[in-house]
Amino acid sequence: MLTIAIETVVYLGVGLVMMMLGYFIIDLIIPVDFPQEINDGNKAVGWVSAGIYAALGFVIRSAIISNTVAEDSELLQGVVETAIFGAIGVVALVLGYFLVDIINRKFNFNEALKEKNEAAGIMVFGIFLGVAFIVSGVIQ
Repeated sequence: MLTIAIETVVYLGVGLVMMMLGYFIIDLIIPVDFPQEINDGNKAVGWVSAGIYAALGFVIRSAIISNTVAEDSELLQGVVETAIFGAIGVVALVLGYFLVDIINRKFNFNEALKEKNEAAGIMVFGIFLGVAFIVSGVIQ
C-alpha cells in the first residue's frame, strides 16, 4: 500500500509538471496570450486551455498505465518514459493544431481565437482530444 501511495504522489507530480510545461510551450507557440485572453473572458481560449490539459492528462495516463502493466518496470524508468511520452504528446498537439489550421483554409485558428470565436476554441479542443486518443493508442 505504501508503494502505491508513493507511486501515486510521484506520478501525480510528474503529470502536473508535464501538463503545466505542455501548456506553457503551446501558449508560446500559438500566438495568443492565453492568461490575458482568459482574464478577458475569452471562452475560445478557455476551450483550448481545457483541451491542452485534458489531452495531456490522457496521454500521461496512458503512459503510466503502460508502465505499471510491465511487471519488471521500475519507478524511475516509468517516470522517465512518462515524461518522454508527455513531450511526444505536446509535439503531437502542436502538429495537429497547425496541420488542421493549414488544411482548413476557410478560417485561421489564430485569428479566430483572438476574435473570441468560441466555436473555433471548441474545434481545437476536439483536435487536441483526437490527437491524444491517437497518441495514447500507440502507447498502450
